[in-house]
Amino acid sequence: MRTRIKNAWVVTMNAQRDVLPATDIWVEDDRIVGIGRYSLPADHVIDATGYVAMPGLIQPHIHLCQTLFRGAADDLRLLDWLQQKIWPLESALDASAMRAAADLGLAELIQSGTTTILDMGSVAHTDQIFEAVQASGLRAWAGKCLMDRPNPWLQESRHDAIHESRTLIERWHGADNGRIQYALAPRFTLSVTDALWEETLELALATGVVIHTHASETLDEVDEAKRLHVLAPLAHLNALDVTRAHVVAAHGVWLTDEELAIAEEKRVGLAHCPSSNLKLGSGIAPVPRWLQAGLTFGIAADGAPCNNWLDGFTEMRMASLLAKPAFGAQAFPAEEVLAKATIGGAEVLGAQHTIGSLEVGKQADLILVDIQGLHHTPDAVASIYSQLVYQTRATDVHLTMVAGRILYHDGQFFTMNPESVRANARSALKRTVEKAYDKGFV
Repeated sequence: MRTRIKNAWVVTMNAQRDVLPATDIWVEDDRIVGIGRYSLPADHVIDATGYVAMPGLIQPHIHLCQTLFRGAADDLRLLDWLQQKIWPLESALDASAMRAAADLGLAELIQSGTTTILDMGSVAHTDQIFEAVQASGLRAWAGKCLMDRPNPWLQESRHDAIHESRTLIERWHGADNGRIQYALAPRFTLSVTDALWEETLELALATGVVIHTHASETLDEVDEAKRLHVLAPLAHLNALDVTRAHVVAAHGVWLTDEELAIAEEKRVGLAHCPSSNLKLGSGIAPVPRWLQAGLTFGIAADGAPCNNWLDGFTEMRMASLLAKPAFGAQAFPAEEVLAKATIGGAEVLGAQHTIGSLEVGKQADLILVDIQGLHHTPDAVASIYSQLVYQTRATDVHLTMVAGRILYHDGQFFTMNPESVRANARSALKRTVEKAYDKGFV
């Protein structure tokens, strides 16, 4: 099937940063086959006059399993937030509640223009997350959370963690023509033993999957990691040789100079989560230093209870504005921000040759953004990058396409029923909270 997206303002995010006014994008099956005006027949024509066509947002750190807990864990520091609220609630999720949480998060992501995520699940019910991703049409790297240190809520043996991870890799890695990929997800150094890190590394190297973790989100975490291991989190992983694998570390707010050098040398991908870092009082990541060091990083919303939404456009605006008081008004300009939210996220995942920019031969993962609203007017002075980073809202997303398939267009979902998603989420939350209270967890 050939689709013509007609007369769009095309922001490619290619190496040349080409911006093409009044241009057509041609999609055949799952790929972009042309960008420009051609006299070709099309099975489906979408009039994009007044819209920007751009790569879909790529968020390299999401927690779909936590979406039901939006607003349930406000005004707490990270370790209290985890121990008093999130881990007890996660442990109370049954399989259907996990599916409801994943569906809710996926619907929000699709509606707000995200086309790819790197997700960290919980310890149990990971199949439900993959089944939700498969049905939704979103592109995702995902995996079960690994935690084997003593914990009253979420813990399993090293053997069980690795055994189930291996089974899930066999079942899901590369599914749906590669749209679904597996990622091993050891939570962080405070909840994972060295032995589990070593077995995770062995499995990652054997299968070629990503390792997705958290590192140096807060000073409390860093201090506790040093108490346990002497070294700061990323330095400890490097000492264990975990950085031999493809590692993506979320947050990195308090990485030391030594760890920044490790991240540069070992090509550790980072996920910058500005709203989450603010809400949990974690700190301000030194993003200009990351840029100066040439680190690979993307921008992500994290999870609903520490944000409280999954809107990538909010994260772009926040990422830029947050850098300026600490590092100067010129820090992290809009064009660079948009690059990190698209092709930068693809680089974090090692997928920059297939997604992250609008180029012939790449996957047709794109969105249309309405720039005709009052908050986009006048547009004669602002650059298109300024409009997209500082002015665009999630509600401006008009169309979301992944692998050539339209998932959302003009307010309508094509792979999900938003009314059912909302109803299932409400009933699942009620059931989960009751279970957590019955067990005395919250």
